[in-house]
Amino acid sequence: MIRPATPRDLSQIVDFWAPMVRDTMVTFSSEPKDVDALRAMIDARRTAGREFLVAEAGGRVVGFATYDQFRRGDGYAHAMEHTIILAEAARGTGLGRRLLDAICDHAAARGAHVMIAGVSGGNHDGIAFHARCGFAEVARVPEVGRKFGQWWDLVLMQRILS
Repeated sequence: MIRPATPRDLSQIVDFWAPMVRDTMVTFSSEPKDVDALRAMIDARRTAGREFLVAEAGGRVVGFATYDQFRRGDGYAHAMEHTIILAEAARGTGLGRRLLDAICDHAAARGAHVMIAGVSGGNHDGIAFHARCGFAEVARVPEVGRKFGQWWDLVLMQRILS
């Protein structure tokens, strides 16, 4: 089931997101969000007309997708960037594709023209996933991220929504 996140979901999201931040190349960030920071992020996105969707399986939240404007300024008002995170148990089940399609549909219905994925060059599974979901690599910015004591490329992928 895919649905908007609710306050009761926050601790479950933090539980599977924090290890992804700390231990993987899914994000360059190394500081996990706590429940209060996550609540503030969701509130800010919803105030701006964006959304934060969760995937639920077996009564547990096992993934999320959200988006916001790619860059500030009115010239970028139709370009969005998303974040998608799945708990390990949810990978390979089709929930990731369903979440991504749902967030893209939400953005398109609100006038977004493109969805951007900013993927670590070290996240080969993330690059392959986005390619399977209709995203094309449009740029590779060398050595802009730093994690685990080394420099990483940022791969920008794009899907035209409308």
